[in-house]
Amino acid sequence: MRKLKLQMQTTLDGFVAGPGGELDWMWINGQQDKAVYDKVIELADSCDTILLGRKMTREFVDHWEKGLVVDGISPERAIAERMVNMRKIVFSHTETAIAGKNVEVENGDLATAIQALKNQPGKDIMAYGGANFASSLISLNLVDEYYFFVNPVAIGKGLSIFSDQKILQFESSVIYKSGKILNKYVAV
Repeated sequence: MRKLKLQMQTTLDGFVAGPGGELDWMWINGQQDKAVYDKVIELADSCDTILLGRKMTREFVDHWEKGLVVDGISPERAIAERMVNMRKIVFSHTETAIAGKNVEVENGDLATAIQALKNQPGKDIMAYGGANFASSLISLNLVDEYYFFVNPVAIGKGLSIFSDQKILQFESSVIYKSGKILNKYVAV
């Protein structure tokens, strides 16, 4: 059975976005770390499907499709190639079609649709969010592995993906030169 992996950027104080969904805190220290990009590529290569919530999709698709026009070879371009070319399923109650390469829309029950995806042959499945979508996946116990890139910044208030107590089993941690820490947890 395929696993559902959740990859999120978080702050030191546990937020995945500012109160209004702001993500500018991810670039506060201005450091880009090739090793972080390499890990994101490694995680992407272990999957063949991306899951997204409707609210995050437009920004996600636009960002990565524009990343493909970057001249030369850069870590960002290498990630963009994967994000654009991979199958993307957007979960929405309101949209039936969303523009973008390899983008599909799923309007059915979240738990039923994801269980069906997990039962299909193929590589693992990666969920990127946004906050409400990730929270729904967590509350329905659909996530098998959690990958949290903890950024060296606290923002004091913001959006969390946890609405209730959740016990996770710690599996590994990697510290990067940029100060980011990747913590991997598995569902218990």
